[in-house]
Amino acid sequence: MSGSNSSAPGSAASSSPEPLSFAVHSLPDPRSATRQRAGRWKMLLLLALCAAPVVASYFTFYVIKPSGSAYGELIVPTVEIPADLPLTDLQGRPVSAASLHGQWLLTVVQPAACGEACERQLYVQRQLREMLGKNRDRVDKLWLIGQDEPAPRPELLAALSQKGVEVTVLRVPRERLAAWLKPATGKALSDHFFLVDPMGRWMLRAPADPDPKKLKGDLDKLLKASAGWDNPGR
Repeated sequence: MSGSNSSAPGSAASSSPEPLSFAVHSLPDPRSATRQRAGRWKMLLLLALCAAPVVASYFTFYVIKPSGSAYGELIVPTVEIPADLPLTDLQGRPVSAASLHGQWLLTVVQPAACGEACERQLYVQRQLREMLGKNRDRVDKLWLIGQDEPAPRPELLAALSQKGVEVTVLRVPRERLAAWLKPATGKALSDHFFLVDPMGRWMLRAPADPDPKKLKGDLDKLLKASAGWDNPGR
């Protein structure tokens, strides 16, 4: 019949709404989150344990000072060895500043020609290390010479060796060394011993002709406070 509201077959089906679809995401596993938090806490605890001995050593020296005061002059704040300090050994091979980390460094800055005063200081350096007894292997003897200087005399190096442990001799440009070690006012670098901690931080300056027993007292306190933190033997 004309005028009817009939529609084409299948038109009702085509106008039906499309079914909705949902993406289902799994919820985070509570156990995984717990494990991550525990891992972070363990890492923080490990870092704290590693740092505790050196923190204790500085706390002993800078805060408690059980025996009054240090014999040497404490450097506040400490000065870290520059990562790009150009060091070379006596064969001309480059030496990374980071390779000096891990032990205490009893450091002397003297020319390779080494006159009487220099020899006396290097002898004191050797004897101080020997006086430390069982802790001697935690301290390295370091001798810094100028960049273009020849090697020290072989007989002098042999005399400075100590039960097979030689003094470490490295060349360094003096102008670059000034970014790390500094003498007292009116003094030269050769007028001092410089004590560097196992993190490469210069932290104490002492006279080149010290009272060995008093300077040993400083070393004993620091080594006792930092026991187990540095690496014995290089």
